[in-house]
Amino acid sequence: MMKNFRSSAFQHIEFTHAFQPVIDIDKREVVSYEVLLRGKNNELPDAVFSKVDDKDLMYFDQASREKALRLAKKLGVNCAVSLNFSSGDILFENGLLVEAIQDIAVELGFTSKQITVEITEKDFISELDLLSSTLDRLRRRAIKISIDDFGMGYSGLSMLAKIQPDILKLDISLLHDIDRKGASQSIVKAIVEVCLDLAIEILAEGVETQSELDFLRATGISLYQGYLFAKPGFECLPKVYIPE
Repeated sequence: MMKNFRSSAFQHIEFTHAFQPVIDIDKREVVSYEVLLRGKNNELPDAVFSKVDDKDLMYFDQASREKALRLAKKLGVNCAVSLNFSSGDILFENGLLVEAIQDIAVELGFTSKQITVEITEKDFISELDLLSSTLDRLRRRAIKISIDDFGMGYSGLSMLAKIQPDILKLDISLLHDIDRKGASQSIVKAIVEVCLDLAIEILAEGVETQSELDFLRATGISLYQGYLFAKPGFECLPKVYIPE
């Protein structure tokens, strides 16, 4: 059955990937690349997904992740690679898809620790206990867990206490113009304090201005992603700007 998940099964659909860096501003280096699905002419994901039958979506997602790893290897990525998974992908056969991707990564020369599973906060609305136990098992394989879009108001701190991810990505809607929004500032400061107690790293995504960065750095956040530093590189690793 696993052969149906191979990228060769979707050669009739033209797709590729872009890479957006995550920087550690204190270390002044790229520590990870998030993989983003693209069409062959840099079309956004919806244009690609429109060509995939719903019944094949899970198979396509896995094939896409495999192809992304092969491109990352070709481009010389030597840090972590962040791959998006839905809750259904993670729960399938008790984590089989995640394990298979990690095995492919190791075959390509990556280490087990270089794979980060990224899942959006909204996917934790249901089946939280089952997801928690599956993710705990995957952690024993040295896979990192990242929660994306945190702050959109789906499951909040109760999910955070249950999952305790390695990385928490603050949603762009919470961070946009944060230097001018007192309420958002208070929320971010509270999240930072909670994550510090739980030993969870915080990643501020969608940072676009120096003013946003200045406020966020003052809270103690060191991981960033956004157009201020680099736009996604289409089939390449983009040039990165790291402010002083």
